[in-house]
Amino acid sequence: MAQVSSIADEQSSQSITLRIARYNPEKDNERRFMEFNVPYEKWTTVLEAILDVKKHFDHSVAVRYSCRQATCGSCGMIINGKPRLACFTKISELDSNVVTVEPMNNFPIIRDLAVKFERLFDTHHKIKPYLDRDDTELTSDAKEFMQSPEELEQYIQFANCIKCGLCNSACPTMATDSSFVGPQALAQAYRYVADSRDKGKDSRLKIIDDSHGIWRCHFAGSCSQVCPKGVDPAMGIQLLRGYMLGFRS
Repeated sequence: MAQVSSIADEQSSQSITLRIARYNPEKDNERRFMEFNVPYEKWTTVLEAILDVKKHFDHSVAVRYSCRQATCGSCGMIINGKPRLACFTKISELDSNVVTVEPMNNFPIIRDLAVKFERLFDTHHKIKPYLDRDDTELTSDAKEFMQSPEELEQYIQFANCIKCGLCNSACPTMATDSSFVGPQALAQAYRYVADSRDKGKDSRLKIIDDSHGIWRCHFAGSCSQVCPKGVDPAMGIQLLRGYMLGFRS
């Protein structure tokens, strides 16, 4: 049953109904929603509204957050049906009197809005997210690995990934294949394969060349639509397929 509470002053001219999904897998059989009337200004973020509820009404609401600057990737959740960062989403931009927040899809729920990231981190580590070289021993004449602007342009947007998990949450294949490596890891595989300083292309391509790897992507494109940093995982996956098929070297 929904709970309705208010922290808005009588004089407040702007407020929204914040619907927070509540679910504890250790105790609850199903998800329920609690509703709160929350005042907001034009700059108020969804995360700030949630923290207002935690401060004034229910300290037990579980939510993960950290930097509040769309940099750490901690506060991903479903906001009005779309994967978003709560700290990067202003209530005024949602154009709705009701804001519903739910945990991200395709991740096991810890409690309420907080989910487990083990699968995301495991698949990220699997694709060797680092420069793979055999000449990294430091010597007295060691130099930087220089790149031209054109070489940098090949992968730089993919280096902006903050591992928030929104792309994996939006991916329909992640929902049907528990072993799928996911758009986040595949985009990062491209990031390193396309880096002229990296020498691990062949081993990295072998890692993703299986039935739960790059060929499992159906190119829905939903991953690219939700990235808060402007990364285009769908494009990275297609470019990565060019390497797999020998069209790129």
